[in-house]
Formats: sequence, C-alpha cells, structure tokens
Amino acid sequence: MTRNLLNRRQLLITGAAVLSGHTLVRAHNGTVHVTIDKLAFLPAEIQIKAGETVEWTNKDRFAHTATVKGGWDVLIPPGKTATHVATVDDTVDYYCRFHPNMKGRIVISA
Repeated sequence: MTRNLLNRRQLLITGAAVLSGHTLVRAHNGTVHVTIDKLAFLPAEIQIKAGETVEWTNKDRFAHTATVKGGWDVLIPPGKTATHVATVDDTVDYYCRFHPNMKGRIVISA
C-alpha cells in the first residue's frame, strides 16, 4: 500500500471509532488515566499491558467502584484517585457497584 492510502485508511478507522463512540486509550509511561465524571468512566475502554497501572480519578461528589463480577473491586472515593495493577487475566468488563449503569472495559495487549 502506498503511504497516502495507509494514511487515509488510518483516518477512516479513527473516524469510525469516534463516530461509533468507541475510543481505545493506550497506556503511556505505564499508567492509563480514567476520569469518572457525571456518572461515566472516561474513556470507557482502555488498552494496557499486564503490569501497567489503571488510575481512576473520581470528579463526582460521591463514591464509585471499579468492580469486576467475580473478580476485583476498587473503591474510588469522591475527589480522590485509586489504582489497579493490570494482570494477564484483566481483559475484563467492569462497572460501578453503586451505579451499575456505569461500565468500562480493560483490554490487555501483548
């Protein structure tokens, strides 16, 4: 493929992800930051490697959790941050135990 065609292809893929509401955020410097604001995990889906850290920052006035059904549970107090170190088994969907409509996804990459 030519360079121009590759650039167009990447632009189309990125545009499709934005239009569909799915953006995949990758970790930088070993930590990926997720903001909790207005009852939502932002971004909702992240990609991280095993051993890297997810850090949630709660901007809401009430507590939230990052909970994996049958797995781990992280309490995130209002105005605070909390972390979880990703493992190889952490390609998971998670939610807030207090607000089950809040959902997120962690994808472990190689």
